[in-house]
Amino acid sequence: MDTELLAPAGDIEAAYSAFYFGADAVYLGLRQFSARAEAINFSPEELDEITAYAHANGKKVYVALNTVLQETELPLLLSHLQVCQNAHVDALIIQDLGVARIIKKSFPSLVLHASTQLAVHNTAGALTLKKAGFERVVLARELSLSEIQKIQKESGMEVEVFIHGALCYSYSGLCAFSSMTTGRSANRGKCVYACRSTYKLNNRQYHPFSMKDLALEKEVCQLKGFSLKIEGRKKNALYVGAVTDYYRRILDTGHIDINLTDNLKQIFARPWTKLHFNGKNKNVIEPDFVGHRGLLIGHIEKVFNGQITFKPTHPIERFDGIQIDIAGVEKPFGFSAENLTVNKKNVFMATAGQNVTLTLPPKSPFIQKGAPIYLSSSTKVKRSYPYDKPKKGTFKNRLPLTVSIYIDTNTITAFCEETSVTLTQQFSPAKDIQKVKSAAETSFSKTGDTSFEITDIQLFNPQNLFVPVSIFNDLRRQLLEKYATELTKTQQIPTLPPIPVYQNRKNTPKWRLKTDNAKILKSVDISTIDEIIIEINSHLTPQDIDFIPQQKIRLALPTIIRFGNYQKVIDAFINAGYNKWQIGNIGGFTFLPPKTDIVIDDTIPLLNTQAITHITEMGANGITFSVEDTKDNILKLAQQCENTTLVVYQDVPLFLSANCVRENTCADCSQQEEHFVLSNGKEQFEAISKNCLTTVVKNVPFYIGDLAHNIPATWFRMDFCHKQYTAGQIQNLIKTIQAGKPLKMKYTGNFSKSFA
Repeated sequence: MDTELLAPAGDIEAAYSAFYFGADAVYLGLRQFSARAEAINFSPEELDEITAYAHANGKKVYVALNTVLQETELPLLLSHLQVCQNAHVDALIIQDLGVARIIKKSFPSLVLHASTQLAVHNTAGALTLKKAGFERVVLARELSLSEIQKIQKESGMEVEVFIHGALCYSYSGLCAFSSMTTGRSANRGKCVYACRSTYKLNNRQYHPFSMKDLALEKEVCQLKGFSLKIEGRKKNALYVGAVTDYYRRILDTGHIDINLTDNLKQIFARPWTKLHFNGKNKNVIEPDFVGHRGLLIGHIEKVFNGQITFKPTHPIERFDGIQIDIAGVEKPFGFSAENLTVNKKNVFMATAGQNVTLTLPPKSPFIQKGAPIYLSSSTKVKRSYPYDKPKKGTFKNRLPLTVSIYIDTNTITAFCEETSVTLTQQFSPAKDIQKVKSAAETSFSKTGDTSFEITDIQLFNPQNLFVPVSIFNDLRRQLLEKYATELTKTQQIPTLPPIPVYQNRKNTPKWRLKTDNAKILKSVDISTIDEIIIEINSHLTPQDIDFIPQQKIRLALPTIIRFGNYQKVIDAFINAGYNKWQIGNIGGFTFLPPKTDIVIDDTIPLLNTQAITHITEMGANGITFSVEDTKDNILKLAQQCENTTLVVYQDVPLFLSANCVRENTCADCSQQEEHFVLSNGKEQFEAISKNCLTTVVKNVPFYIGDLAHNIPATWFRMDFCHKQYTAGQIQNLIKTIQAGKPLKMKYTGNFSKSFA
């Protein structure tokens, strides 16, 4: 593919700005089922307008329907897909495998792109999705250049890479923090950004998970043949225009314009990072401040009588936004430069290097001499990014029509396919037959705000009769109205594709136990457990688990597989006869050989029967309900599906992150597993650093063992992963959980709630 600059569009103004400043394509959301639910997003009419405009100018539009859906939401999805199909969008960006199945079966003309929410981070994930019918994969942001290039080369897919914008602490699609603590799921576009909050860690109150913004800048020139994606569907048209212009110029010239860099930082910017693009990087967190700082333009030289003086490095104007860092405060103090003085004279603008005095607003906080001062909003910069847009209604996707007109002495009839309209009128011979033809063509070319475009007019007038323009206009209006009515009657929104029907069997659930520490089970009575799930690591061998009967073991692939030769480990277990596996990422299908007994873990969210059917058609023999899901929805799914697992006890990974929580450098790392206790003032958490992966869990477990008695799942599962359990603790918990007794210290997530 050609290199594509892909810009965000939270509303139609941002889309026009993006195209004006050089975007090859935009991605946007409708007003439901978008992972940026709090953006303005697009109405069907606006979607139609922007796709018509884009296609007329050789551009593309992608629609993000990238949330997971519960069972009752599927019928509403159909109308949204019909809107996308009618608007001729270039592709849909999808997370939910059920949505993908519906598109493949009922809307086959729509193109599938795999959202970054699917957490594709290796070639195996890309190949799985390619086989499932996706044409493009949006990779996880955490990857290095070499990993990105490897996936592109080995998968043969179109590859989309984030190059600029806000970052999540966790791998996208694998963050459950917001959902499990507030009920607002990131997988449903309702994230509360818990990663930006303050936590106490290592006796320090700061922001250990608050990421800097990604800015690859000139490194984008190394990404030839990729779609280069800018994050920012919640940003305004000014920001979108500026960041698109910034990267358009870098791609076209290979150089950075520092003035444009300054503009962009003034409009919106946290500190910038290249994340792990050039290899493992510890400098990715902004621990002390959150939000927009602006462009650093100097330091305060004097504070007196409610005024400050400094020498700006850039021009400033009256009413520009100013922000100042305040010691011990996480957000800078901001105000408008309403009183701007140079040499004791009020001025409208001050140039760089002048001695500037600003009057502080009343009740300002204590400001220290030497404090950094930022330009957070510049009128000059705002004037620098005007953009053109068409008059509303100029662009519309129209259905091309061919119309035939027959003129007789007493009637005139127009045909469009099977639709016809006849008007009765006495016609006399024409003095100039060419004028009659021109009048017909002019009249029928005016289709107004209809959804039609008459591209071919065939006029039959054997007696050379004269027809007034008013008759042609009336004939056209009636024909298009009648055709639209008949078209609506014949057009039906496709239905949901059928799914297998299973006989609902009420049975006593069997028990699964999952662990990432097989050794501990040597001291645990597992006689009441029907299946042991052991998460493998890059060093595990068949001999390490030979104390457990092989027929009782199911092996689990780690959710993230980037480092270590896991294929060698997998092959060793396969050759030793282990054919039962569990996968927590879509790439697991490719790591494992065909006809392997595969069960899906809860980190692949399956919240509807279409998703469960799709993953089964891909080769899964069973699924695990998402720990994010609600009891009502799980009950619906359990009644319609077979071989299902309900997790009743788990230390839910709230974050799964490639960003290290340790304070040491990579060179000084012991590589030993470390555990950290942290608190946000209301709840306590534990962060586990292991194998270059940070996992954050609550200090108390997710537990629904006493609430799940009426869920007809095939299996109940208890997990003892991440935390350092003793054999005695596991033994006691097994007895309590299997008895369905309550736990004093627990949380239940969304199980007994409605889902945001």
